Amino acid sequence: MEEKDFFDPDDYKAKRHSQPKSATFEMPPPPKASAPVKPFAVKTEAHINKPSQGTVEKKQVRDIKIGIPILNSEADKNAVNIQSTSVKTAERKEALKTVSEKQLQKQKDRTIGFSQSDYLDYAGYKRRKPKSESLTKGKIAGRIAIAVASVLLFAIIALYGLCFTIAKGPSETVRNLLVLSAKQASATKWVPGLFLDSDTIDEIMANSAKVETDVMSIEDYYSSSAEDGENTEIDEWANAKDGMIFKTLKGSTYTAYMLIVNDPSRVYVGTSSDNYSTSQRGKTIFDATADNGAIAAINGGEFPDSGGVGTGSHPLGLTSSEGECVWNDGTKRTFIGFDENHKLIAVEGMTKAEADELGIRDAVSFQTGNVLISSDGENVTFYYAEGNNGTAQRTAIGQRADGAVIMLVTDGRTASSLGATHNDVIDIMVEHGAVTAAMLDGGSSAMMYYENYYEKYDYDYEALDQYQKRGLVNKYKAFTTPRHMPTFFMVAPEDGGTAYAE
Repeated sequence: MEEKDFFDPDDYKAKRHSQPKSATFEMPPPPKASAPVKPFAVKTEAHINKPSQGTVEKKQVRDIKIGIPILNSEADKNAVNIQSTSVKTAERKEALKTVSEKQLQKQKDRTIGFSQSDYLDYAGYKRRKPKSESLTKGKIAGRIAIAVASVLLFAIIALYGLCFTIAKGPSETVRNLLVLSAKQASATKWVPGLFLDSDTIDEIMANSAKVETDVMSIEDYYSSSAEDGENTEIDEWANAKDGMIFKTLKGSTYTAYMLIVNDPSRVYVGTSSDNYSTSQRGKTIFDATADNGAIAAINGGEFPDSGGVGTGSHPLGLTSSEGECVWNDGTKRTFIGFDENHKLIAVEGMTKAEADELGIRDAVSFQTGNVLISSDGENVTFYYAEGNNGTAQRTAIGQRADGAVIMLVTDGRTASSLGATHNDVIDIMVEHGAVTAAMLDGGSSAMMYYENYYEKYDYDYEALDQYQKRGLVNKYKAFTTPRHMPTFFMVAPEDGGTAYAE
């Protein structure tokens, strides 16, 4: 047979099978020059004893690298023949000595190497790339929701633990303060029931309603005010704007805002509807003042507000506006209003007949027990409640002996202003000379409106929140947008004359 000058795979395979399994096989040196020969797939050891088997199965491939040399020279063929013949170890070593170191180096350089990955590619196997998990909008939203829910759950558990510790702890003062503060807001009245039994809550509420009256003559009352530093010779109205004095007050736990209206005839009750029996919803303080043409206002009387979601469709208790009774459900509550002589009246349990007899022109009603200061013309009585130490957003109205009306609102529910207590409001009224005063609806209803006050008193407009930029004086803090309410104490514009002609 004519000798071939290229590598014969069949001859190579036959000679490879003729070797003992224990024989050591080393690659022959590469040829010096030859035409390129395409590499071919070499079967692994798993196929040596199975020459009839076809293509290589993927699972049979070993993690090996196979070198296939290209043989052209006679020396290369002789080296292969020597290694492929079954000879003794000594003779094989002697034959291999004929292969020079230079040829061995060339063999290494010219070796065609296949890794397992390259071999699979050459054999035509297609490998699957690992699928990367794609984050869809739904998955991202789901993960965010889980994270937020986890944080909220942790916060709720921590808050519950804190409240439980306080409720069962040694300080009754702190416990009572938290209970009374929660009871001030319609949306949180149920919270104390999570930690305390109903008997304990009822006892706290009963103690808060206990009033300790302090009676003082009007002469002593005003002389004490003068001794406290009030200079009656200064014209306090010299710098008044719109016939009103606007003040911001600071207490240990509250920030308060006050309007003192010089002419009491300008103060009246504005309503959200001409017919409460068919009304579906009250008005915000912004809409109510705009509809009535008022320059300033505070919220008025109580209204149904179960769970803090009341719509303000109608008031509770006896209510009058512009000399007419606009609502009377027969309930007796704290009654606050002005008579025909523009004198502020604050009493408990006014009936319609009594109101008509007194000539009430504008009035609202609030929860029983909210008369703060009363006067019979000779003496002034203060209704302190030492057990009522709950802080909250408060609204109150009062009148001085000279007829000037005091309108007051305090902030609450913030770190800088937790709120005012019942007694705090009395003290503020006393400091400003009120001889009659009463609490109005508070909590999320507590609001004061003053048209363009930020321009008149040089406020930083950019520092105001969205409601203050619309005329709200206090900082509104509640779980809802500004409440819809049925009644407001409003102030008519100074240039528009008094609300009621003399």
